[in-house]
Amino acid sequence: MSSPVQPGSVGPGAAAPGPGGLPGFLLAPLLLPIRHRLLVGQLTRRAVETRYRNSGLGLLWSLVTPLAMILVYTFVFRRIFQMRWQQAGDSAAEFGIVLFAGLIMFWLFSDTVGRAPDMVVERAGYVKRVVFPLDVLAYVNLGAALFHWAVSLLVLVGAMAAVGMPLHPELLYLPLLMVPFCLVLLGLSWLLAAVGVFLRDLGHVVSLATTLLLFLAPIFYPLASVPPEFHAAIQLNPMTFVVEQTRDIVLWGRAPDFAALGRYAAAGWGVALAGLFVFRRMRSGFNDVL
Repeated sequence: MSSPVQPGSVGPGAAAPGPGGLPGFLLAPLLLPIRHRLLVGQLTRRAVETRYRNSGLGLLWSLVTPLAMILVYTFVFRRIFQMRWQQAGDSAAEFGIVLFAGLIMFWLFSDTVGRAPDMVVERAGYVKRVVFPLDVLAYVNLGAALFHWAVSLLVLVGAMAAVGMPLHPELLYLPLLMVPFCLVLLGLSWLLAAVGVFLRDLGHVVSLATTLLLFLAPIFYPLASVPPEFHAAIQLNPMTFVVEQTRDIVLWGRAPDFAALGRYAAAGWGVALAGLFVFRRMRSGFNDVL
C-alpha cells in the first residue's frame, strides 16, 4: 500500500527541512503542522475513517457514543450515588451536562495519550521503508482525537440548549484553553511514542495511569467537596485545571483565569518541546527495533 509522503521530506524518519538552530526548534510545534498541513489532513482523515470502517453506523458512532455516555453517567452518579453540583441545582439533566463537560476533556486526553505508545509501532513501514517526517504522527493522533472531541462538544452545547441552560459568549474563550492543552498532549504523544517503540508494555502503564487520573480529577465530583488535605494532590493532576476552566467557560459563563492560563500555556509549550526533543533523539534507533 502506498504511503502518503509530503514532498520535500528528507532522510528516513526525518522531519522536513526548515529553520535551523534553536529558534527553529522552539517554533517547531507551530511550524510542523503548517509545513505538513496536507499530509496531516490526509492522515487524520484516514485515521478517523479507519476507526469506523467496518461498523454499520460508521461515523454516527462518534455521535451515539457520547450521547449514551451522558445518559449512563448521569444515572449512575446522580440517581444512584446522589451526587450534585451546587450550580446545577437538583436537575438530573443539568448534573449530567456538568459531568459531561469534564468528561469530554478527559476523553480527549485519554484518547490521545492512550494511543500514543503505539503511534510509531503501528506505522513501522514509515520508519523502515519510507522517507517520512515521523514528527507529524503526533498531530495525526491528536487530530483524530480532536474530531471526536468536537462532536462531543456539539452534543454538550445541544444538551445545554435543550434543557434551557444559557449559551454564554465566554464560550469563545475555549480556544485559549485548548491550544495549551493540545501542546501538552503533543508533548506527551511524542514522549510516549518514542519510549513505546522500545518498551512495548508502556501502553498498559498508560492505561492504568489515565484511569487513576480520571478519578483523581474533579470530574465526577466538585472540587469543593474534596477534603482540604487532599486539595494539593488533586491540583497536581494535569486534568484538574483543564476540567475546572472548561466548566467555568462553557457552563458558568466566566472568563478564564488568565494568569493561571498563561502559566499553563508556558508549561504546555515546555512539555511539547521536551517531548519533541526526546522523540528526535530516540528516533535514530527506531529502525533497529522495528
